[in-house]
Amino acid sequence: MPAGVWRAESRSATPRADARRNRALVLQAARSAFEERGLGVPLDEIARRAGVGAGTVYRHFPSKEALFRAAVRDRMRLFADAAGELTEADDPGEVFFRFLASVVRLAAPNRALCEVLEAAGTRGPGAAEEGDGAPELEFLAALGVLLARAQRAGAVRADVDLDDVRVLLAGCLTMERRRSAGRGAAGADGEPGAVPAGRMAALLLDGLRADRSVTELPAARAKRNEARCQVCGAALAAARTGRPARYCGGACRQKAHRARRTAPPAGR
Repeated sequence: MPAGVWRAESRSATPRADARRNRALVLQAARSAFEERGLGVPLDEIARRAGVGAGTVYRHFPSKEALFRAAVRDRMRLFADAAGELTEADDPGEVFFRFLASVVRLAAPNRALCEVLEAAGTRGPGAAEEGDGAPELEFLAALGVLLARAQRAGAVRADVDLDDVRVLLAGCLTMERRRSAGRGAAGADGEPGAVPAGRMAALLLDGLRADRSVTELPAARAKRNEARCQVCGAALAAARTGRPARYCGGACRQKAHRARRTAPPAGR
């Protein structure tokens, strides 16, 4: 091969390698940013994390929505494939409940996945259109099969449909994220006061059971040194000034007062 031709091919190959590298950097940065902040994160922030200019981002992805969908596609594909593999599994009721609990556990820490699951099957921002091969639509279709099988087995109440489950799942993810934020404030490493993970998911699944049995929830632990009402045991707000409160309100204060009046004198 003539040297001039080889140099020309080398020069043309280099931009393609750089472009692939830049695209991978943008996707990696986008996954992290969208996981933390969802679709609201600015593209400039993603470009900064990737170490490239905003123009580089736009050369690979025509819009932030396109980048968002590319960043979450692989993870949503895992959900869709897992749901599809379970559509012929034994014990359809147990499979349905365990799969939903797993989706909540895995998706709740990831704001991008929460937003995709919330938008799936709707026409809201970030929603996929029919026929575009979106894995979230395949996930919903497989989830519908799991739901129907569980209902036929008598494990899931018959008066709910796939849209009910989708809305409940989206709400559960939101509540789990808020609970997680509360755990972080109180001590994410398991300090007393942390709200047990999965509590909202347990409530969600309990509401779907056909027999309306009560699922045992993870016990909510009291915060360390938390003051409680001496009558009803309710948690008390910390007093900013003066003596710490002993009762949650006037009703409990009156009950305590009546109890003191009717109590026999000490020593009798």
